[in-house]
Amino acid sequence: MGRHEREYSDAGVSESIGFLLIFTIIIAGIGLVTLYGYPMLMKQQVSADEQIMEKNLIVLQNDVKSLAYKTVPYKETSLKIGGGTLTVYDMNYDTTKSSEFEIFDSAGCIPNSAGDAATHDAPLIFSSGDIRYASTSAQTDISLENGAVVMRKIAQPGSVMLAEPRWFYDSTTNTAVIYLIGFNTTNIISSTGVRTVQMALVNSTYYPSCPKLPSLSYTVDIRYVPDSNVDYSTAWNTYFVNTLGMQKDPSNPDFYTFPAGTNIVIKTYEIRITSL
Repeated sequence: MGRHEREYSDAGVSESIGFLLIFTIIIAGIGLVTLYGYPMLMKQQVSADEQIMEKNLIVLQNDVKSLAYKTVPYKETSLKIGGGTLTVYDMNYDTTKSSEFEIFDSAGCIPNSAGDAATHDAPLIFSSGDIRYASTSAQTDISLENGAVVMRKIAQPGSVMLAEPRWFYDSTTNTAVIYLIGFNTTNIISSTGVRTVQMALVNSTYYPSCPKLPSLSYTVDIRYVPDSNVDYSTAWNTYFVNTLGMQKDPSNPDFYTFPAGTNIVIKTYEIRITSL
């Protein structure tokens, strides 16, 4: 083999090795992006979807406030639902599973569903239902429940309240004002993608304040009973204690009680979801 032939042969080998090295680097880069970059991008997308839905439910909470407290007859809001499903659970869809708020006062001012005085054994029971965003990828549930926006991680215990309901306790007059808000639909509505939520106020009930009694020994208690599938107990119990200043009832630890002699005003609202 001549000198020129050997040079051409060596040049061909060098070019092949260079091509293999570049090809290997490209394949390795694609593999690293697939192994580390893509899951990171998906995680960021899931986190973005979750944050968007948190804001969306707070928007719906403001719509509910307008219907309940400002006597606006109708609200319509368009939302983008990504990474999960938004579902409306009717306040009466299954009262054995849905969340409930139970209220009792020892003075007998509050009537229960039967019209009798509400007791611990037969309290005033309000099933609220909820508008719930569920994401299997984020392992998160976020709900608009009884005027509050609450969230929990499916794989972790506990829950947190992202936006509080419009409840009040005035220590000066020793008066508590409680608004109970439930959702009504013809059936369970579930959607994803871009949707329009249409709401209308259809019913409200007012329970007037108890008259001041000579004795301050009577108490007003509230208990939150969670949905059997979604438990927001930690969020509500924290709200009762830290925001409203309630204490656990010594004789009924599931109940949270206002200071003795509290006058209580209750108003219930029924909001119909006509489209989602």
